[in-house]
Amino acid sequence: MKKVLVTGAAGFIGSHVVQQLHEKGVEIKAAVLPNESTTNIDAYVSEVVRGDLLDKDFTNEIVKGVDTVFHLAAVYAVWMEDWRPLWEVNLQGSRNMLWACHECPDVKKVVYTSSLSAIGIKPGKEVSNEDTAFNQYHATPYVLSKYLSQQEAIGFADHGMDISIVNPAFPFGPGDVGPTPTGDIIITIANGMSRLKLPGGFNAVDVRDVAAGHILAAEKGKAGELYVLGNTNVTAQDFCRMVAEIDGKSQERMIPVSQTVLEGTAMVAEWVSKNVTHKKPPISLGAVRYGNQYIYMDCSKAKNDLGYQPRDIRISIKDSLRWFRENGYL
Repeated sequence: MKKVLVTGAAGFIGSHVVQQLHEKGVEIKAAVLPNESTTNIDAYVSEVVRGDLLDKDFTNEIVKGVDTVFHLAAVYAVWMEDWRPLWEVNLQGSRNMLWACHECPDVKKVVYTSSLSAIGIKPGKEVSNEDTAFNQYHATPYVLSKYLSQQEAIGFADHGMDISIVNPAFPFGPGDVGPTPTGDIIITIANGMSRLKLPGGFNAVDVRDVAAGHILAAEKGKAGELYVLGNTNVTAQDFCRMVAEIDGKSQERMIPVSQTVLEGTAMVAEWVSKNVTHKKPPISLGAVRYGNQYIYMDCSKAKNDLGYQPRDIRISIKDSLRWFRENGYL
């Protein structure tokens, strides 16, 4: 890699990809939204291009002169009053970028950021991997949009594009300016929900390891292959306990919360958000139902094929809490 394009460069994962590419001496063109702040990447990029991925002229122009494209730009949300922007960006925006890369002779490699949510979930606490067939058709619009856009990327690989697909798990760590829905988990627990015994479980990973996995995929990833960038499978209950322990809070007794109570609370919260506040609810029905499962993943393929080496998730939680506290989120 000599000069790369990173879309979604100012986002949580994107900003860490940018920083690590800079440390490798790679020249970086960063694609961001027209009014998006770039303070977290200004020191690392040689060029910032602003525009809309729904504009084909924009996507065709920004790929010129780069040998590698990291496509991370996406709408990541568990609730929206209007889901249309998510579908437009995650599907048509990705399609525009893929076509632009396909038509540009300068582009030799594409790393496409999908999601753990684009992979199927096995029953109970069985562990899924890149070969597990998708089965979450009734999950949130975000989940379905990531699966459908991933299929688009695989289609381009089938027609000769050198494109590797990475599937980040639930990322935690410093720099979550959004914050993302995963960052909200840390904030919610730290702000008082650490005693709740919640159902389900998930795969947690450090955002810096996810960024490193992107670069490894560019260097070693095979065309059309999926790589889960995850780390630790943990129950929601144990994650709450872990955050509380690292945050120095007492964890003597946890209060069990049933799925019925969670769903009822989410329904009320969404009604208030849609009809009264017009702001993001503290809990959403889609997230509750998706999160009730054990979203456990095996990331051995990335370790074996790419040399991916994630760190202890406790370090990620500690650094995330510190960053949120230093930046006024807690």
